[in-house]
Amino acid sequence: MGAAVNGLVLHGVSLGYRGRDVVTGVTGRFPPGSLVAVVGPNGAGKTTLLKGLLGLLPLRRGRIECAPPRASLAYLAQASEVDRGFPVTVEDFVAMGLWQQVGGLRAVSPQGGERVRRAIADVGLQGREGAWIGELSGGQFQRVRFARLLVQDAPIVLLDEPFAGIDAPTQADLLRLVAGWHAQGRTVIAVLHDLALVRAHFPQTLALDGRVLAWGDTAQALAALTGATEAVAA
Repeated sequence: MGAAVNGLVLHGVSLGYRGRDVVTGVTGRFPPGSLVAVVGPNGAGKTTLLKGLLGLLPLRRGRIECAPPRASLAYLAQASEVDRGFPVTVEDFVAMGLWQQVGGLRAVSPQGGERVRRAIADVGLQGREGAWIGELSGGQFQRVRFARLLVQDAPIVLLDEPFAGIDAPTQADLLRLVAGWHAQGRTVIAVLHDLALVRAHFPQTLALDGRVLAWGDTAQALAALTGATEAVAA
């Protein structure tokens, strides 16, 4: 993509499945270093949009400009999409975050191993490196998934329902990690349902319902979402 591109820029993007649009005509920009919530009702196209940004779903129309390249994006899918029955330890699961740097067949270097152990400690799970991921609680497993994002060290982080189904202390700890990424100048885009959490922690919001309802200041975007919901209900 062009060197002048900064962050993620969408031009008339439409995405969908089996010949049907789910998201239509999305135009806008996620500036570098922004912290943006993506909100909307069920079926609004929030996850579809993330997958389009990642290149996991082909565009039906429009284009996306991304700098740095998409290979530099880190992605946390919904927890339900991950098979926790796979026999892998916490340490090995987190080390998968180094794949783009070391490749799939090379051993992790001592420096990489130290990054993995530091990330596990940063999410509060030191001492659990050898545990199987299937032994962990839901909150612990989400911490491990965030640790893998930490070792990826990506400039753009996409999160799909990162705080769903976890306890309050875990949510608070993971929100601190998100705030840390923002403070470091990383771009963070998170699909969320908890609007109180959005108001408290996310300065920018994209409100979707198959199309863009509002994109910008969180208070204004949530007002537009509420207005659209009330209009439908009426």
